Formats: sequence, C-alpha cells, structure tokens
Amino acid sequence: MSLIAVITASIPWLWTQVSLCWNSLPTLAIFLIVFALLLHCWKRKRWSRCPPGPAPFPFIGNVLLFDRKNPHGCIQHWGAKFGPAVLLQAGWRNIIILNGFKMTKEALGQNAENFIDRPPCSLLKVVGHGKNCQGVVMAKYKDGWKEMRRFCVSTLKNFGMGKKSLEKRTSEEAGYLCSEFKSTEGSPIDPHDIIFRAVGNIICSLTFGDRFEYTDETFLRLMHLVEAIMKGLTIIMPQILSGVSWLSYLPGPHRKVQKDFDKFSIMMQDFVNKHKKTRDPTGPRDFIDAFLDKIEKDQGNPESCFREPNVRCIIFDLFVAGTETTASTILWGLLYLVLHPEVQKRVQEEIDTVIGKVKSPTMEDQPNMTYTSAVIHEIQRCADIAPVVFPYYTTKDTEVGNFVIPKDTTVFNHLSAALKDETMWEKPHEFYPEHFLDANGQFVKREAFLPFSAGRHACPGEQLAKMELFIFITSLLQHFSFCIPENCPRPKEERVYALTVSPSAFQICTIPR
Repeated sequence: MSLIAVITASIPWLWTQVSLCWNSLPTLAIFLIVFALLLHCWKRKRWSRCPPGPAPFPFIGNVLLFDRKNPHGCIQHWGAKFGPAVLLQAGWRNIIILNGFKMTKEALGQNAENFIDRPPCSLLKVVGHGKNCQGVVMAKYKDGWKEMRRFCVSTLKNFGMGKKSLEKRTSEEAGYLCSEFKSTEGSPIDPHDIIFRAVGNIICSLTFGDRFEYTDETFLRLMHLVEAIMKGLTIIMPQILSGVSWLSYLPGPHRKVQKDFDKFSIMMQDFVNKHKKTRDPTGPRDFIDAFLDKIEKDQGNPESCFREPNVRCIIFDLFVAGTETTASTILWGLLYLVLHPEVQKRVQEEIDTVIGKVKSPTMEDQPNMTYTSAVIHEIQRCADIAPVVFPYYTTKDTEVGNFVIPKDTTVFNHLSAALKDETMWEKPHEFYPEHFLDANGQFVKREAFLPFSAGRHACPGEQLAKMELFIFITSLLQHFSFCIPENCPRPKEERVYALTVSPSAFQICTIPR
C-alpha cells in the first residue's frame, strides 16, 4: 500500500485520537511522536530490495554523521562496511550512494535516462537558485536544464572550446603564468593563488571577453568570492541535502553564503550592464553577449529559461566547474611531481624530444607524448578532486545491481570508488603513471577513468579541461623544474575538502631550466 493510501485510510482514526487528546497536550505530543516514529520505520523498511546502511536517528536521519573535514572518509568506511550501495537518510529524504565502477557503469551508462534529474534543494536559493534562476549544474529537468546545457556547450564551442583560438589563448595565459613563476627567482612559494588566477583567466576570457592582470582588484575580488562561496556551500551541505525549505529562514552559516553570492551577483550585473551598452547583436564577443542575444530571441515566451537573473547562476557554474576543478588538479600535479622527481625528469625529457625548449606546446603534440599523457591522466586519477559528484534524482524505479532504487530518490555517485577500484587498477592507492601505458609504452585508455563523471550530467567542459591541463602542465615543465625547498619537510598528500578537493598548502621552488 502506498504512503498516501495509508495516510488517507488513517485520517478518520487519527482525527478521533486527536480530538480525544486535545485537552491534554502532553498526551497529544506523545501520540504524535509515536505516530511519527511508526511512519519513519514504515518509510525506512518499505523497499523490498533496499540497500543496507547505518541506522538513522528518527526525524533527523544520519547525514549529520558526516565528518565535514573528511566526508570522503565516511563514505569509504560505509562502502567497505555495507557494500556497493549504501542507504542514508537526511530528515525524511532517502539518499543512496553508489560505490565502484560496476555500479557507476550500470547506473549512469545502461540506465542514464533514469538519472537525468536533480533533487529539490530549497536551500540552494542562498546562491540565487529560485523560480527564475536555475543555472545548469543543479537545474531540474523540467526547469529547462536540457536547453540550458545545450546552449552552454554550443556557446563555449563557438567561442573556442576545442578550437585553435582558445588553445592559443590558453598558451598565452601559460606564458603569463610562467612569467609569474620566473619572477619568484627560485624562492619558496605556495603556488595556489598563481595557479587559480591563471585558470580563472581562461573562464574570464570566455565569459567577459578578456583576461585580467593577476593584480587587478576586480579580478582578485571575483576569485575570492568564488572560493568563499565554495567553502560556505561545503559547510551547509548537510542542510542542503535534508531538503527542508524552512531552514533558509533561520540564522546560520548559509547567511554568509547568501551575502557572498549577493556580492558576486552585483559584480556580474555590472558586467552585464556594460555588455548591454557596448554589444553588437550581429557579432557576440563572449558568453554574456550570447546569453543576452538568446534573451532577446526568447522574448514573449513565458516558458523560456533564458532570463537575465539566470546569467548570474550560469556564470557562477562556469567558474565553479571551470576554475576550481582544473586549478585543483594542476596543484595536485605540481605536488605529485615534486614528490616523484623521477617522473618529472622523464616528462621533461619527452618534452625536450617532441617539442623542444622554445616552441610552445600545442594539442597537436599530445599524441606523440605518450608518457606525459599518462602522467596527466594519473594526476587526475590520484587527485580525485570530485570524489562525490552532484546528486541525481531518479525519474522512475530503477534496478541497479541487486537493488531497486525507487523513483524520486536522491542518488550520489562515489567517483573515488571507480577511480580507485581495486578490481580495475593495478596500484589504485599509489601514483603510478604506468596505469595508462601498455607493455610497449603506448598510451591506453582505461574504462574506469571517470574524473568527469558519466551519464547525461557528465562535465560539459571536459574538452576545455583536458586542453588546459596539457598546455599548462607541459608549458611549466618545459621551462622549470620544481622541487621541495631546502630544509623544508616533505609535503604531505593531505586532502582539503570543499565542493572540490585541493591539497593542503605546500611550498615549492621553481628553478628555470
């Protein structure tokens, strides 16, 4: 019997009991608590083939058991204890976490259409998500996600993604990055800010039509706000997952996130207003121009998701997906290269042979650089910067493995369990570039290599990220050797969790070659 049927059939009896208890508030409170507990137990056990999971607290669930400093550790522990699918609960909402390559392939490959939606997350309105503003990363299917994603992909391609024009822009930015490293004159530095500014400038050139100087105040403020919002969203993630809408009206850390996003929105509106004054409708210069053109074309269509408020959410999504991810991966790359100097030396030897020391690297060089490609792929696999991707929402009852996931269930894909699946990788917990080389030293693709996720919500900027990683990393190693500063301890591979995972702060010396 369905939950609605049970409640409907119980209404006359409930009304009688409430009427009898009305004059005794303690009795009424006890009755309601007992009824809620029974409803909670019934909801928990109503699936005939539900995955196992840790016991939840009544009314609260068990998402609050997450260690915010190491949420991945909790998921790993539960995966080892309960298996390839783990059932959690946030308030009344059931959540399933899928572990391992086999489960990921079956869910997001064979059943991709059933995992096309996003769950309702009322608290996301602190970052502008509302009726007229959905973005693309967390937009629900019915709110124009398909149209918005198609527009973003086609627009990014129009402005160079996968083309020589953007490759040239990235190569130029790599030159500015190398100049910044050269200016350190071999002194110990933390590369975090320099890397983030270089990668952030690629998104700026696509979005605003131009790059910024690394010391530009507007640029620094923009990068600071994006980072602050990311950290804030990490802190309130349990509340977001609970799906309780009234939490947004209470005081808490989400208020700080809201203030930061309001500041970000004001900055974006300034850019939009400037574009309105200077744009030429016959020749869009960048993403904002293209979005404004689309708004004009869709005027009079009440169903259109292309509204001016939405551009702020879209730009935020671009910065989160296009800056945080790539910059964090490059940081991990620098860390692994100083921890494995023999790998760094071998990559430099291949660069010297294939490219030389003068010509700038291009994507045409990549097929001839098998070891460098293997190292970059292994950096992505080990860095594992998005261990748990944004949640899916099932559109129908779906069988995955030996379990049935009911319609309207929130599902997380644990990418780490695929990238470090012991059945798929020879040395899953070590930095081992040979994972991507055959016996003859040729590059090989690996089925379980899924850093960009899979299914209908796979990263739309995958091409851009691959190009940036290759150009930036080969350019840096072409001109510099990186090492641990003298008399400094060996950096640790500690993971700092936000919406993406970065290495803890470390210092390196940049020695010109």
